[in-house]
Amino acid sequence: MQIPAEQITNLQRLAPEIALCFFGVLIMVVDPFVSAARKRSLAWLGLIGALVALGCVRVAAWNPGPAYSDLNRVDAFSILVHVIVIGASALVILGSGQYLEDEGIQRGEYYALLLFATAGMGILAGANELVTAFVGLEMSSISTYILAGFRKRAIQSNEASLKYFILGSFATAFFLYGIAMVYGATGTTRIDLVQMALQGLAHPPALVVLGLGLIFVGLGFKVVAAPFQIYAPDVYEGAPTPVTALLASGPKAATFALMLRIFYVSFGSASGVWFWAIWISAVLTMSIGNLAALVQTNVKRTLAYSSIAHAGYILVAFAASTAVGIAAVLFYLAAYVMMKVGAFLVLAHLGQHGEKRLEIQDYAGLGQKQPVLAACFSLFLLSLLGLPATGGFLGKFFAFQAALDSRIVWLVVIAAINSVIGAYYYLRIIVAMYFWEPSKEYTPTKVAPGLTVALFVAAAGTLYLGLFPARVLGLAKTAADSIYVSAR
Repeated sequence: MQIPAEQITNLQRLAPEIALCFFGVLIMVVDPFVSAARKRSLAWLGLIGALVALGCVRVAAWNPGPAYSDLNRVDAFSILVHVIVIGASALVILGSGQYLEDEGIQRGEYYALLLFATAGMGILAGANELVTAFVGLEMSSISTYILAGFRKRAIQSNEASLKYFILGSFATAFFLYGIAMVYGATGTTRIDLVQMALQGLAHPPALVVLGLGLIFVGLGFKVVAAPFQIYAPDVYEGAPTPVTALLASGPKAATFALMLRIFYVSFGSASGVWFWAIWISAVLTMSIGNLAALVQTNVKRTLAYSSIAHAGYILVAFAASTAVGIAAVLFYLAAYVMMKVGAFLVLAHLGQHGEKRLEIQDYAGLGQKQPVLAACFSLFLLSLLGLPATGGFLGKFFAFQAALDSRIVWLVVIAAINSVIGAYYYLRIIVAMYFWEPSKEYTPTKVAPGLTVALFVAAAGTLYLGLFPARVLGLAKTAADSIYVSAR
């Protein structure tokens, strides 16, 4: 029996998601046959799955185009976002093994859920239809709801999972209602066909505007944009720290990618409607994140508020409404994943059993006791701050430049002020590590090989994007052109 060429093409273009789901199922099948002492070996199977999926992204890139009646699309944009989210997942898998061992929660389903969540993010990256995007959003969300509560004996973890599930369900409902209203007004849920239905109209119908607003509520929750960010600090703090590394990076990158497709392609002609919503949300997100982080003493919670602030900086580039703005968003996401995953993985190691060492005073004198780990953490913090020669600096630079090119001067001024405010709480942690008296209670523990590799890759990526940004920026511009051309 010969398989039709079209079906082979469809499978080829969806190969990364197929690989991720295959290895996720394989881990669940193998898990019961692996002894408790060897459960950690499943992490390597999960890592192989992520690396195979990265290889499949390359395979998909050889034959770009629509898949399954144009419900999904492979283009330069989706390829770059796939690399970002799968790379984040691979780093989290690498950095999770010792943490799970120390916490006594080494389970195969952890790695399977990570792969399933990543598959959902991949669907979001390439979705060309709103219901398909909804399926990807739910794949990612349900997996992360479970992962947030993976420390079943910890009350904070249970609270994080429940809060994330309840508020996430509300956000999903808003997104689905928004899709229904867009369909009612345009007769389609295909992103490109919605664009065609709205072309030539002087003003978008009221039902479309309401639907767009509800979609923004649903997706704003996932990218922790204000005023939908209220859940994030509690969830990020309560979830297992490697899971927090994933929550703060992969889903945010994938959801921002979907927002770019929906807002720039489907509703590009209505940019005058959504511009001010993005502008106001960017200001609120940056300000709330940075001001709240100033008063935190828990480092994990500080980085949670930092994640909110960085969503605001990304929205600054988003508001530019140009191809340069899209490229800036994509470059920022690539840099953000490296520095944020790296920072949370350092916390996963330093927190020790039960995550009991997360207060800023617990990091006093770390520069003397574990100088390499302190140096890595400092690099990630300085990149989050926006120090030159790091990926975070160029991410902010390109984001602010895109906004200035679009003459959104006041938004850039507010973002610059927020960057200065953010310097305080990043530098406070670095000062504690190098200038405070060492904590006598802290006993350094050996860094696991997997975590060492993950931190090396994250640190190298942060420096590479800061010192040699041309290649990634070129890929981001090509990706931006692939959807901005269709938006026009």
